[in-house]
Amino acid sequence: MIFRRIRTHQVVIDVLIGLVVGLITLPFDLHANPFSLVITLGMAVALAFRRLSPATALSVAWATAAFEMLTLSTPQVSNLAICAVLYASAAYGSARVKWLGLGSVGIGAAIGMFYVTFAQLALFGVLHDVSSATDLVRLLLQIGITFLGFLALLGLPWVGGQLVRTRYAARESRDRQLVAEREAARAENVATQAEREAARAERDIAVEQERSRIARDMHDVVAHSLAVVIAQADGARYAYKADPDSVEENLGTIAATAREALVEVRVLLGQLRHSQGAAPQPVLGDLEKLVEQMTTAGLSIDLRSSGVPAQLGSNRQLAIYRIVQESLTNVLRHGDTTSSVDVLFDWRPDDLTIIIASTLRATTPLDSDALTTSGQYRPDERRGHGVVGMRERATLAGGTLTTHQAGGRFIVRANIPSTALTQEVRLR
Repeated sequence: MIFRRIRTHQVVIDVLIGLVVGLITLPFDLHANPFSLVITLGMAVALAFRRLSPATALSVAWATAAFEMLTLSTPQVSNLAICAVLYASAAYGSARVKWLGLGSVGIGAAIGMFYVTFAQLALFGVLHDVSSATDLVRLLLQIGITFLGFLALLGLPWVGGQLVRTRYAARESRDRQLVAEREAARAENVATQAEREAARAERDIAVEQERSRIARDMHDVVAHSLAVVIAQADGARYAYKADPDSVEENLGTIAATAREALVEVRVLLGQLRHSQGAAPQPVLGDLEKLVEQMTTAGLSIDLRSSGVPAQLGSNRQLAIYRIVQESLTNVLRHGDTTSSVDVLFDWRPDDLTIIIASTLRATTPLDSDALTTSGQYRPDERRGHGVVGMRERATLAGGTLTTHQAGGRFIVRANIPSTALTQEVRLR
């Protein structure tokens, strides 16, 4: 690129400087030779273009100097513009122009030394005086001093321009480094904020899962216990007239059920208040006690098992226990308690199928869960939490749960994997 991008006012200033320098030096140069006007104009143009186009300024300066030497003109004051051109070539020029400027320093010093020493001395007839060794030494010394003088005159501006160029490059590098550091800090802040948001989202999810778990457990405990208490209380009220002595047994069952419910509720409330380890949870071995408790409450339960039982994790055992507990509680609340409840555990090599079938009351549908005859929820009716909670437990255990009605019976069918290949989701 020949021309650099500089501000308009910089171009105007450079042109004015070239014009002023030309006007100032022209009166001193006119008396030297008839070509002074051309030489002064050339140096003024080079001075004006030194920042806009260092390559052009260097070319014009060389052309003007060559014209000056070819015409055997005496060096003029306007030649000092060459120093400014060499400075600009090192400070603002491209890498190629910069090194051309450095070459111009050496070549220009040699040519200037030759021109001043030989051409000018020959012109004025000085060389004929060199007739002895002393005169030769004096001449060589003069040549050396002249060369060093030109080298210093032309080299110092170029070195100054190189120093300015280095300072500008260091400043730009520092600015780029600062920008990169700011961008890195901003990216780090964004990443940190994203990590915080992700951690907060994980905490919210964990809290919501824990809240849902406690809600399920609270529903299972309270609904089951209250259903047993209500059934025993109703039974005691009806039996009081016929056999007052049997009331004591019913009241004992009510008290035992209420105490167990109170203990479990206290455990759940303790988990809400403190981050403690999970309390002992029911397992498959507790199903016999559950069946006995529900039988005492007035249900007739036919518990059967087929196949070879597999070893299940505590999480799946808890899910199965809660599903059976909720199903029997729903029968006690909404089903026909005079009919037998069939509970089947069908063990297979890879899974366990649990089927709980109960008879529906002729006058009371399952209003608590707002089910249709196909087992689907009515979206426009208030739903309970029983079937929803059972499905959640089955899903978290890696299985499925469906409900439907057939032949006046309500059937709950749960399928729980029993293989070790399925990862268990932690249920407490």
